Amino acid sequence: MSFAAGLPVHDAGHAFDQIAGSYDEIFTRTLVGRAQRDAVWQAMRSAFRVGERILELNCGTGEDAFFLARLGVSVVACDASARMIETAQRRQSAEANQGSRIIFRQLQTEELRCMPTTEKFDGVLSNFAGLNCVRDLKSVAVQLARLTKPGASGLLCVSTRFCAWETVWFGLRASFRKAFRRIRGTAIARVADERVQVWYPTVRSIARSFSPEFRLRSIRAVGLTVPPTYVRAKWINNPATISFLQRLDARIGSAPLLRVLGDHVLLRFERLPI
Repeated sequence: MSFAAGLPVHDAGHAFDQIAGSYDEIFTRTLVGRAQRDAVWQAMRSAFRVGERILELNCGTGEDAFFLARLGVSVVACDASARMIETAQRRQSAEANQGSRIIFRQLQTEELRCMPTTEKFDGVLSNFAGLNCVRDLKSVAVQLARLTKPGASGLLCVSTRFCAWETVWFGLRASFRKAFRRIRGTAIARVADERVQVWYPTVRSIARSFSPEFRLRSIRAVGLTVPPTYVRAKWINNPATISFLQRLDARIGSAPLLRVLGDHVLLRFERLPI
């Protein structure tokens, strides 16, 4: 997503319909996209176990769902975009073994109340800023508490108020509006040719929204030294450099202060018995 002005604001599902067919090319399979996703996958290996049943929000084309399925985890994967779900289901047809562990469903995060509680989930995943398209995180937390078992892990990868890379990259180009666009807490992002309103909560406000149903257990940066995808300079977008920055992220990404300065922040919550 990039900053935009001058066009009508659309809902996220409709906007992401426009890039469903190209999303894997412009993000998933890029060096930066893979490096950032690998950091989240490492946390997923720790948080989720073989035989568990996970609810994924904002699943996109299903990359994370297929990864979990290969680990022996069952997934109900939801997205507001009908075309993202269609793309994921086409991929599923080629994943004969792992694909059977996944149910893809078109569902906006704001409509979680429509999901039954007949069989509660062992964990929750939302990757790469899907929740930044939701204004009321408290209502999301209440619904997730209804749908999950006590002790369930929740991995939420969101964008917060400050990204070091973004501030430096655009600041050096004297594009100060873009450099500090997150600090106000909300902005208009461009997805293809459409505009979507996004929110940038602080880690403290997210923890407050998810309390008392969930306790925040850990925080780490995703994309602290690894750049955002819009940084396309050849001097940094090469395998050796990205690999080095990826290792550096792993080493310092959970350090106090630094852990909230990444392109995203990865929060691990625990569902409390209430």
